[in-house]
Formats: sequence, C-alpha cells, structure tokens
Amino acid sequence: MAMTDLVSEPASGGRSHPPSPRKRPAPPVPGNALAGWLGALLVTAFAGFLRFDRLSVPKAVVFDETYYAKDALALLTFGWEHNTRKDADKLLIADPNADIWSSGASFVAHPPFGKWMIAGGEWLFGATPFGWRFAAALCGTLSVLILCRVARRMTGSSLLGCMAGLLLALDGLHFVTSRTALLDIFVMFWILAGFACLVIDRDRSRRLLAERVEAAATAGTLSDLGPFVPHGWRVLAGICLGLACATKWTGIFYVAAFGIMLVFWDFGARRAAGVRQPLPGTLALDALPAFGQLVVGGAVTYLATWSGWIFRPGGWGRGEVSAFVPARVFEALPDLWNYHREMLNFHVGLDSEHPYQSWPWDWPVLWRPVAFFYTEPKGACGASRCSREILGIGTPALWWGALLALVVTVGIWLAVRDWRAGAIVLGFLAGWLPWFPSAFGDRTMFLFYATPVLPFMVLAIVLVLGYLIGPAGRTATLWHAGTPSTRRVAGAAAAGAFVLVVLANFAYFYPILAAKILPYQDWHARIWFRNWI
Repeated sequence: MAMTDLVSEPASGGRSHPPSPRKRPAPPVPGNALAGWLGALLVTAFAGFLRFDRLSVPKAVVFDETYYAKDALALLTFGWEHNTRKDADKLLIADPNADIWSSGASFVAHPPFGKWMIAGGEWLFGATPFGWRFAAALCGTLSVLILCRVARRMTGSSLLGCMAGLLLALDGLHFVTSRTALLDIFVMFWILAGFACLVIDRDRSRRLLAERVEAAATAGTLSDLGPFVPHGWRVLAGICLGLACATKWTGIFYVAAFGIMLVFWDFGARRAAGVRQPLPGTLALDALPAFGQLVVGGAVTYLATWSGWIFRPGGWGRGEVSAFVPARVFEALPDLWNYHREMLNFHVGLDSEHPYQSWPWDWPVLWRPVAFFYTEPKGACGASRCSREILGIGTPALWWGALLALVVTVGIWLAVRDWRAGAIVLGFLAGWLPWFPSAFGDRTMFLFYATPVLPFMVLAIVLVLGYLIGPAGRTATLWHAGTPSTRRVAGAAAAGAFVLVVLANFAYFYPILAAKILPYQDWHARIWFRNWI
C-alpha cells in the first residue's frame, strides 16, 4: 500500500481499470527507482560520516569493549577466546602488538559471531580503538541504508524511506552503539537484514503466487490448496537471523516471531489470490518450507560460526580434537551442548547490581541510560571544570515520539489490519517483551539491550507520518474531508517539523554522545534528569 506516491486517478473522467490479479496481492512500488536509491545513499553517506568521524576517540577501552575487543583479537590469534593478562587494556592502548595473553582458554557468555565481526576490523586496522570499532560503525551505517529501502518498500514512498533512514541515523543510542565495540549493533543489523529479506520475499512471492493462480485457473488445473511458490529470499533471511543468534541469543525471539508472521502473510496471500483452501495450502506448501529456511537454515548458520572452537584444539571445554577433520564436528557436539548449558546458567544467574542497570519498562522513556565513558580532563575547555562523556542514550524526541507512534500503530492494525502495522509492532515486541521475565528475576540488564528494536520504532513513526500525510492525487479525498493539497501540505509540514526537532535534539546531545570536551555546566545542562547521571 503506497502512501504518498500513489498514482492519481485519470483526470479525463474515464473509468479506471481495476488492477489485475497479479497486482492486487502486492502492488509495485511507485516512484522513480533511481531517485529512491540516490536519496537512500545520500542519507547513508551522512550517517557514515557521523559514525566514522573521530571513531578512534577516545583512545581508551570503553565500557564492555574490555571484553569484546580482546575476545575478538583472541579469535584471530587462537580461533577461540583466551585469557588475558591483568593490565591487557593498558597494554593494548600503548601498543597494539603487545603480548596480552596469559594461559588457558576463557569462558564466554555469548556466541562468537559478533566478536568475529569485530575481529575483521582488527585484522584490517590492528588492535586499536579504530580497528575494534570499525565493524560496528560499518554495520551502523549500512543499517541506515537497509532501513531506507525497507521503509520505501513498505510505504511506497522514497521520501518516507529516506526519512526513516535519517531518523535512525540521528538516534543517540544507535549512534553510540555504532561507535563502540559492543555486540548489540550487530544483533540489530542482522535482525533488520533478515526482516528486509522477508519483506522483499513477501512482495515477490505474492506476485508469483497470483501469476500461477491466474495461469492455473485459466488452464483449469488450479488445486484447492493453490500452487507451490518458492521463497528464495527466506533462505537469506534464515542466514541473517542465524547470524543474529550467533551474536546474542536474543535473536531467537525474532526467529519465532517472524516465523509466526510468515504464516499470517502466506495465508493472506493465498486468500487474496483466490485459493479455495488458503489455510491448508499455507500449512502444507509454505509453513513447512519456511521452517526449514528460517529454523534449520538459521541453526546450521549458527553452528558454522563456532567453527574456530570446533576445528581447533584448546577452546574452553573443547580439549583435544580428532586427527580426522570431518569427525571433529560430531566429536564437538556433546562438548558444545555442555558449553551452552553453562552459558545459559550464566545468563539465568546474572543478578549482580550495576549502577547503570535498568528494566525493560524503563527503556521506552529513557529512564536510566548508560555512561560508557566519563572523564574530567584538566584545563581542556577553558573552564575550571571540564567533562567528557559517551552517554548511551537515545535521542529523546525520537524515542518519546516513537512511544506515541507505537500506540497509534497498534490502533491502525486493530482498525484496518494493515500488515505493515502488525509487522512493526511484532518486531518491537519481539525485542522488548522477552526481557520482562528476566527482569522480574532481577537479571542485570541495560538500556542498550533495546538496540534491536530501534528500526521498528522508526518504522512506527514513519508509518504514522505516512498516514498523516495521506496518498497523492484525488485518492487523498478518501482520507480527509478537506482538499488533498491542503491535507498533504499540512501533513508534510508536520512530518518535516518532527524531523527537524529530532535533528536539533541530536545535535544538542551530540557532544555527550561523541566524547566532546565541554565545560562542566554545559555538560550538566544536557543531563535533564538525575537518573541520567
């Protein structure tokens, strides 16, 4: 359903022809494709500049970089995580080639793939702050491009697509996690990439289904279940979601949520195409292959990311390996199962207090952000007291606006069953609700655990703004009693004003997101609530 680029009705007064069955299930995205790509690339270039500029600042190990930067280097060196010396952080800052290793393998609480991504930057640029932050900045930048394209496909508007990417680029939490060697930006990236693959598959498979139903009906060979339709993009989606799980286990909730979503999508497609028994057809011809593509494909991908631990001796709990290389996979599985049990026990029992911990019901209102880095350099700002901080916090205007937009999006889904609204709300809930049981058990958690829901918060805003603007042409009279031009101008002005507020809000917070040195009073002016200290 396009929102702002719909083709106008013919001005001649002649009757317009109804769309063919091939266009009804998934109308093509209108507008100029080249302009859509150019706009998205410009927004991505802006996001990339923000994320790569001063990426090596501060020259320090920031927050949980103390774990992941060294684990990534260990993967490059040994193939599995390794214990380090007491002053390893200081040694690396002083000399990227320093010998930081002590004896023995290290137990880790997260799968290896996110650390392999960090290791790629260290392989290219060395074990330096720029090196271990490079992959995060790259994924943060590319996620803006993906969201631009997904939003354009979902709304039918290049303008709204670019707006979605720009809003993501201007979010403080996305910005900070894109500039630090933590895992959450990678989880977000692969979930968003998997979602993008599913949205592309939805459009393409619905058109193909309609074509095959039409052809079979013409030939008189249409079965009650409808034809089989391949879903090639779901294979890529399964790989992406497997990589999300291989970064942090929270990705598994998206596998489950998106799997349920696909059943509803496929049922709706078969019903829209005129299949006589859409539900049995969905279960027999779509659901079983989807399970293989998402679950089985994701599991194989997940297992492959453990190859360094599987095929090389010495990893934690691994010990020696078989001389017969193909046998190492089967030999390693019992040990890998035990390793995962220990990882699960660690996460279940993680309840130590932390000054920056927060609960999932706090996250949407930014109740307790995380100070990733804070110092008070002497005489560096022309004032008696200076502050320098990296505060892990979302842009308030965007987050508080998204909270309202999500409520409206739920209303849209309930009122008109807009598939986009349902997918957006599901994507948000899949990254938010699973934390509640652990929170009731007092598990330690932080605001940046909400990073994977950021694209869905932005999509909620864009969807609501699209409804506010309304479609182009005379069809806009269906949306509002006033003239279409008045409706669209007012809606576009409101959308533009919101983006400008977010831009100004981000610019104001930028110094405390990017470790700029400020007079203490200027720093304190940006700490709006006591809970932010």
